[in-house]
Amino acid sequence: MGEYSMQDALQQFLKQSRLMSGIHAVQIEDVWEKIMGKTIAKYTDKIKIVNQTLFIESQVAPLKNELMYQKDKIIERVNEALGETVIKEVVIK
Repeated sequence: MGEYSMQDALQQFLKQSRLMSGIHAVQIEDVWEKIMGKTIAKYTDKIKIVNQTLFIESQVAPLKNELMYQKDKIIERVNEALGETVIKEVVIK
């Protein structure tokens, strides 16, 4: 049996457990304004991650339309901010 650092052991545990999706959900809420800017964050009602899909809810029709065109960029920015490929799809509601 090899030796692992505490950090390596925790990372391995999180990858194998369901906790990682909850951690990513909290992280996305923390970095959403940094990723998308204050205006978009202000008019975004709810964001959540479910099974590698980012759900974005807003009541502002022009914002929803703009976000539809930026799906690929949103995926790229979110994955970059979280440091791994977490999001593969974006759904705008």
